[in-house]
Amino acid sequence: MGPYSRWLVLCLILVVTIQAETKPSISIQVDCLGNVMRVIAGPIGLNFLEVSVGYNNSIIPVTQRLASQCGISLWNHPGHIELYVSLQNCFARNVEDREFTTTLNLRVYGATDDEETYHVSDTCHYPAWASREIICDPDYMEVSVRRALKDDSQPIPFSPLNEEWNKPADPRRSAEHMDRHSSAFQIKAIVFFSPDERPMSVTQALGKGYGVTNGPTRLVVRGSPTAPEAYQQDVAGVPMTILHTSTIFEKWIASQIDTAVACPTGGFSVTDNTISWFMPRHIDPLISADRFKLLEVHMGVNGQRLDAEEMAARQYTLVINDVHIITKIPVGAIGGYMKSVVKDNEYYTSYTIAPMLELLWAEDMTGEVTRYKVLFKITTPMAHMQPQLIDDTVQGEHLFRVSLGTFAADVVWWNITLSGVVLSVAECNARGFNVQELGSQNGFKTFTLQVPFTDPLVLKTNEEGTTLYSLHLVFGLHVLHDSSPLAYAVDLESRVVDQVAPVLSGSCAHENFDIMVKYGTPDFHFQIFVGKRSLTPTLAQQYGLTHHGTHIALAVPFTDQSAVFEEIEHSHIKSRLDMALRYPETSEVFQAFSVSCSFPSTLTECYPNGTMTAMAVKFESVPTMNLSQLTLNDPTCGPVYTDDRFASFTFSVNSCGTTRKFLSDVLLYENEISLPESMTGEDEPEYELKVKCYYAYNATNSLSFIAAHANNEPYAEPAGGGLEVVMRMASDESYTMFHGPEEYPIPKYLQEPFFFEVELISTNPHVSLELENCWATLTADSSSLPRWNIIINGCPNLLDPNRVVFHPVYTDSRVQIPSHYKRFEGQMFALAMDQDFLSDQLFVHCDVVLCDASNIMDGPCSGQCPSHGNEIDGLRRPGQNPVQISNELSSGPISIIKNN
Repeated sequence: MGPYSRWLVLCLILVVTIQAETKPSISIQVDCLGNVMRVIAGPIGLNFLEVSVGYNNSIIPVTQRLASQCGISLWNHPGHIELYVSLQNCFARNVEDREFTTTLNLRVYGATDDEETYHVSDTCHYPAWASREIICDPDYMEVSVRRALKDDSQPIPFSPLNEEWNKPADPRRSAEHMDRHSSAFQIKAIVFFSPDERPMSVTQALGKGYGVTNGPTRLVVRGSPTAPEAYQQDVAGVPMTILHTSTIFEKWIASQIDTAVACPTGGFSVTDNTISWFMPRHIDPLISADRFKLLEVHMGVNGQRLDAEEMAARQYTLVINDVHIITKIPVGAIGGYMKSVVKDNEYYTSYTIAPMLELLWAEDMTGEVTRYKVLFKITTPMAHMQPQLIDDTVQGEHLFRVSLGTFAADVVWWNITLSGVVLSVAECNARGFNVQELGSQNGFKTFTLQVPFTDPLVLKTNEEGTTLYSLHLVFGLHVLHDSSPLAYAVDLESRVVDQVAPVLSGSCAHENFDIMVKYGTPDFHFQIFVGKRSLTPTLAQQYGLTHHGTHIALAVPFTDQSAVFEEIEHSHIKSRLDMALRYPETSEVFQAFSVSCSFPSTLTECYPNGTMTAMAVKFESVPTMNLSQLTLNDPTCGPVYTDDRFASFTFSVNSCGTTRKFLSDVLLYENEISLPESMTGEDEPEYELKVKCYYAYNATNSLSFIAAHANNEPYAEPAGGGLEVVMRMASDESYTMFHGPEEYPIPKYLQEPFFFEVELISTNPHVSLELENCWATLTADSSSLPRWNIIINGCPNLLDPNRVVFHPVYTDSRVQIPSHYKRFEGQMFALAMDQDFLSDQLFVHCDVVLCDASNIMDGPCSGQCPSHGNEIDGLRRPGQNPVQISNELSSGPISIIKNN
């Protein structure tokens, strides 16, 4: 075993020793950056990384010494690592000094047996070599020169070179191994000037950690900046490390090539805000002539060139004078990173950046061109930081607000201690605290915390009408790279005048929940929730919210989606509205209130023509039920309309499995709304709704047609005059001839149309007449049952298969003010489902409203009918009813003549 082999066994493996945590999974990025290949691997996290190379079908671990000898440098960044590999490294497959392929293996592993190995192999093309190329890296110095051996000024041919020299150079080759290739130019010796001459054989140089590669057209010499034969020299005030060699070749005659590399080891200064990096413009150890020409200057970061626009965006500047090339970088600028250190619970930071400078110059005497690349690393001295703890508590918000900062990105919030209780950040968020990490443009961050006064960990002390809230708080922080703990403690206090919270109350009205919120202390902020919805301005307007001196009032319809249906009781629906008051900052409920009411509602409508309508509602007990799946007794009869709360059915007494029973004086028709048997089971909700209609038979009903005010109620007489409203039945749709009182009861055949006109007897053009509701009964009593709705809220009944039609009114010899008239047409009702069922008499009744024509509002006075999609079948939606005067009219008796 040779001396080099014995050394290799004793060397340590090059490893990024970072604490392991989980099974690694990283991404790899490879870039060819001129004469250097860059490999970025990350995120590493809390894991270990081992680098090896593939060579001659074997895996060779890369040690620190082997890395500097072969041109491999590893830079550790927060969260990832960067490898900078010379294209002419020891293990590259070199094709005519133009194409270079390097294979690396990255093994990432944790403290457990979990590991991942990533195979990286890439080829970089670099044909435009300068006469001399120099790479200065913190871990190695490299010079590559074009071979030009001469004898008496005659060039010595180099080809054909022995095939062995075209293979990747192996640093373990000995001089004896190379001597066997006598057909090639052989390196006989290498002389190091330190500055004294120290000749060595290739074997000795390799054993001392130097790298020597004799490529197809170029000679490469590489060494560590700390090599024994390297020496220091001050060049224009910049300390530099010099490695000067002369390589002696021999074939027929002895020749030599001088090589030198000079790399900076300092030359930068740091102020509070700026890094200034100085490089000599004329590097004396590398330039033999007094006159030379600087052809190019490029600046970059992490091995990557930056153009002028990118430098300006990062606020980098580059200045060239007669002595120096000066690069200025703001401390904390993009491209670098901050590192945190904790000493005696004091916080320190340093800033690290890896600037690159690339020069190209030509010497006047020789015309040789040199490309000089410096990969430099600058770390500022540790600076003591004093994070600021700011108490931003506002008494009216009823919570503590505190912020702590600033910190570098490698500091994490680990836990919080509140009144002696240690909580993780996740536990704080789950508890309702607002924990945030706020970043800034310079890469620093601030931690913020909000703790509501209502939390049990907040100490409360009552003192003479005030409450003192206090909290002892400790921020527990960690530095990622070494898990150093950092703690900051603060005592928070806030004295608040005792406040009286607002109070919710509610009651049941005709079709609404009347809700009142009584104000508490004037500066008590709160949010109102109706059901599960916050009371937005739109909802407030919808509910008619009004502000009073001591309270807020609003009316929520019992059919509103914020309410829930609990059950059906005969002709009533039991509905409940849940209300809540919350703190706006935390959404915590400080008062909850529920009001439950039974509202009269007709879920079933029975029409004289034998049509039945029914409405099913979703109850709170069956929240997941799909109402569209409900059917009647006949499973093929489903709802004609559904939404997430209602389902309406329309069917005749002779369809959908409707049954009939003869009672003493009425016919009973029954059906049932339920889920089909195929959809019922143990996990399915039960739903059952009975639908019943009663029809009288063997009876004829009549009533007077003379229009009169119902129940002798007084009608309004504005301005001291009387307003009279009359109702007439016309002979046809021309509305020119009308039936007189002596003609009643007026016979009408089934399906025969009837025409009604309602008139306001007045000369006031500012009053308009509107129909609110019209309906038919079997008796003269307008409140008697059964009842068939014809017009609801000024609009045709959407559930009536034979809806009424409104006829326009125009000015003529009889009509002076059209807004004083309303005309509508309908069809006679049919109750002839059975031959034994006799004809009836019907009475038609109408509620009319008189409106201010100059101030049209919502409700019947608007003259607008809602679309079918906005109706809840079988129910009238409550709303404003800006009626000035209300009257009820009734028609005379209408006899229904059944066709034989």
